[in-house]
Amino acid sequence: MTRQDLSILFLGKKDDAHCDKALEFSLSNFTDVTACLGKWGDAIPGVLSCWKGDYIFSYLSRWIVPDDLLKRTKSAAINFHPGSPDYPGVGCTNFALYDEITEYGVTCHHMAPRVDTGPIIAVKRFPVFPTDNVESLMFRTYDSQLLLFHEIAGLIVEGKQLPVSEEKWTRKPFTRNELNRLARITPLMNREEIARRIRATQFGNWKPTVERPNHSPA
Repeated sequence: MTRQDLSILFLGKKDDAHCDKALEFSLSNFTDVTACLGKWGDAIPGVLSCWKGDYIFSYLSRWIVPDDLLKRTKSAAINFHPGSPDYPGVGCTNFALYDEITEYGVTCHHMAPRVDTGPIIAVKRFPVFPTDNVESLMFRTYDSQLLLFHEIAGLIVEGKQLPVSEEKWTRKPFTRNELNRLARITPLMNREEIARRIRATQFGNWKPTVERPNHSPA
């Protein structure tokens, strides 16, 4: 069944395999899909200034959706967040690892002008293992996020109502500055603190910043 009566705006991350699969599902199940993919720093696509339609699907999107665009959406503007309600905002996976939690998750929620604050639709949780690092937890997170996307978008294809979760965001969204502070190591930190920060922020070429002692001349 392909929905011909609904118009979809799909906002996603460029060159991402999971995002490509979510977009493929959308294109296969809705006949009217406007897709915009981008990277950090890309300008907001001009098409967003005039788009009107039924649903917005935001999937790892690099743009903050303007309030006027949310108001032009008839049914729902939905975001798929790669973190549980305890970890809104930037660096959710990093902060979860730093906190040494044993359970994590992904969240689908209605979009609001302030990111990761809208009413929650559904949460999918999974365990975090002591051996997890940023890479392993992130990939498992992305797998769960794609499953949640198929479940929620599938309900829309079938003409069913979106769920209403009893879960709430537990804190204000983490910021880029908070993530940058997490990725700093100073000489005053003990070994346990350093190990937690390395586990939480080291990924590929990304490593925590080590601050050297400032020895002033006598």
